[in-house]
Amino acid sequence: MSLYEHKKIEEKWQKHWEDNETFRMEENSDKEKFYGLVEFPYPSGVGLHVGHVRAYTSLEVIARKRRMEGFNVLFPIGWDAFGLPTENYAIQTGRHPREVTDENIKVFTQQLKRIGYAFDWDKEIDTTDPKYYKWTQWIFLQLFKHGLAFRDRTYVNFCNGCKVVLANEDFRDGRCDRCGSEVVQMEKDVWFLKIREYAEQLLSGLDDVDYLPRIRLEQENWIGKSVGAEVDFSIAGYDKALSVFTTRPDTLFGATFMVIAPEHPLIQDLKEEITNMEAIVDYQDQAKRKTEFERVQLAKDKTGVRIEGIQAINPVTHTEIPIFIADYVMMGYGTGAIMAVPGHDNRDWDFAVKFGLPIIEVIEGGDITVSAYTDTNTGILVNSGFLNGLEVKDAIATTITYLEKENLGKRTINYKMKDWAFNRQRYWGEPIPIIHCEKCGMVPVPEEELPLELPRVESYEPTDTGKSPLSNIPEWYQTTCPVCGGYAERETDTMPQWAGSSWYFLRYFDNKNNEAFASEEKLKYWMPVDWYNGGMEHVTRHLLYSRFWHQFLFDIGCVPVREPYAKRTAQGLILGNDGEKMSKSKGNVVNPNVIIDAFGADTLRAYIMFIGDYEKAAPWSDNGAKGCRRFLDRVWKLQDMIADGKGYGKALESVVHKTIKKVGDDFEEMKYNTAIAALMTLLNDIYKEGRITSDVLKTFIELLYPVCPHITSEIWENQGFEKTLDDADWPKYDAAKTIDDVVEMAVQINGKVRGTITIPRDADKEQAKTIAFEQENILAHTKGKTIVKEVYIPGKIFNIVVK
Repeated sequence: MSLYEHKKIEEKWQKHWEDNETFRMEENSDKEKFYGLVEFPYPSGVGLHVGHVRAYTSLEVIARKRRMEGFNVLFPIGWDAFGLPTENYAIQTGRHPREVTDENIKVFTQQLKRIGYAFDWDKEIDTTDPKYYKWTQWIFLQLFKHGLAFRDRTYVNFCNGCKVVLANEDFRDGRCDRCGSEVVQMEKDVWFLKIREYAEQLLSGLDDVDYLPRIRLEQENWIGKSVGAEVDFSIAGYDKALSVFTTRPDTLFGATFMVIAPEHPLIQDLKEEITNMEAIVDYQDQAKRKTEFERVQLAKDKTGVRIEGIQAINPVTHTEIPIFIADYVMMGYGTGAIMAVPGHDNRDWDFAVKFGLPIIEVIEGGDITVSAYTDTNTGILVNSGFLNGLEVKDAIATTITYLEKENLGKRTINYKMKDWAFNRQRYWGEPIPIIHCEKCGMVPVPEEELPLELPRVESYEPTDTGKSPLSNIPEWYQTTCPVCGGYAERETDTMPQWAGSSWYFLRYFDNKNNEAFASEEKLKYWMPVDWYNGGMEHVTRHLLYSRFWHQFLFDIGCVPVREPYAKRTAQGLILGNDGEKMSKSKGNVVNPNVIIDAFGADTLRAYIMFIGDYEKAAPWSDNGAKGCRRFLDRVWKLQDMIADGKGYGKALESVVHKTIKKVGDDFEEMKYNTAIAALMTLLNDIYKEGRITSDVLKTFIELLYPVCPHITSEIWENQGFEKTLDDADWPKYDAAKTIDDVVEMAVQINGKVRGTITIPRDADKEQAKTIAFEQENILAHTKGKTIVKEVYIPGKIFNIVVK
């Protein structure tokens, strides 16, 4: 047999798959469907990295296996191509984002095809295509018409480098994640989507899906549900009150002061009564110059100003307590006001000490003169009036009952998750299809006029004012109101990159439909996605946003199932040779092209699946890649070992059936490394035997095919097996032949292992005893003693009790 020439073989089969459209889904099929989804990539000029390869190869293994099992498989790919990276690159190079995007897509497409992925290229989508974002805009309009999209003026995080408003999660330490520039606070009109209204649905939906435990936990933590009470602290002498949300209403007797956000409307409402307004305004101005991160997380030394002239009333002690403004309290969290219990909260304790405020112990157990006592999930209430002597749990329930009875508060559920800020002040994004009319207000663009396309412009650089570049194109934004016919202006902000990825899984199977985002018939057949795989970095916002959009579409009758993804898994990172996260600056990035050139696409695929536990990070090893190439060279040489005969032969029959079972089970459990290890073990057994039947070879390459489709397809064709390997069936095993005829069993004397025996699997106790007492060690521990009990579990253990 000739040498294994990977380049020639891989080019041949990639052309074969493309020419024959091998992996196109079947339309109007009666087969059971399998919809496998991978996170579609953001196409950059850099191209694919090995993280993409790990994510895509893993689910492709399942997709190829499902085809062999007789399913109608949809395994699609597309491009999440709107957003800052492309636009920033276009600005740097003086090229249009459209040109850059098209070029990047070509780079990614060539790489994906070179790796041999079984994508259905006929179903390709691109979020920047007006035929696609027509439906992104349509879904936004439905959200708007149902009151879930609204505009509000608020303080936002503005990046001076990217010239764009950022979400709280898009920057760290006051610096933009994308460009590293300073992030400042700016007051602006912002579009929001009311995702908080779906918080409970998003939580309850997790009970109906198969997500990895760590993914479910990330979703729960991001939503941040907490159960407690909303409590009203009236303002002494005025018909006003401050509401606070607290999960610990039992500690109300220890609340000795209040803190409100510098932006709280109470300040404006009572500014005539506040006697130190100049100091308050000065502090407000300082707070505006800080980012939310700096205010809430960064500052160790909590600052604040007491509001002179007004006081709050503690609703259970009826005593007046001071009110402060402090920048660590935000209007976007809870009610923008907190009750401070310094005896049992470290931050409140530090604040109270700094400003000389009372500190009261209400849960016994610590020394509050030294520090706050915070181990308070359990404990006995003290200094708390009608709560004295109660356990924490009972005190919480008693307090809420009291508050509701006295109309001072109510049981409340709160969510940490904020409404979704849904606009960007950039050019390269979906135009928001809203028209502003002085007479009619905000008016939707008529649906029949969608898509509202981006204008082709020479200049798309962002502005320094926080406005979109579209605001500099009057011929685009000036229009007429579709309601009254008067002068109106289009919204000039664009949607965030998250928009296109919030529904893309609904477009793949009907990507050429101009009448709907997908037909009802195809939605019923293909949804939900059976298996969705991607990175852990997207299991909070993207997963929540897309589930939110889908649940909304379900509620208005546009999709047939409430949850979009039946199963969600995630892969671990591939680290550099040095064990560190790959980065250009560290010089430890592995380029997939280099590996393919040197060793072949099948080697790359095999090694990335073999590299380690799929869910955990694993360091790259050049030697490991070379080892997988040697494995494939040995697989290739199996063609020289074929001898006459049918079946698997007596020597290999059991191990082949065991391998079929293990590889199939391990693929389903994403234990790709142990599946490949089992194939390596079988290969070693074959080499020890020195010869194989064509049936052994056929089964071996069927098992290897999902991981290494090029070499296995070539061997299949070389051997003249019927059809093509792409149309072969997944091999079946005989369960009886996966069980060994003999087993090794431990023998215990009085519960301690004193030896092992090899016996027939179906041996009875007497047979086991006869074999056991042929061992010297067993005889030594039973000599001169009386056997009082024998515990025998066939195939597992034999325990002899003596005295």
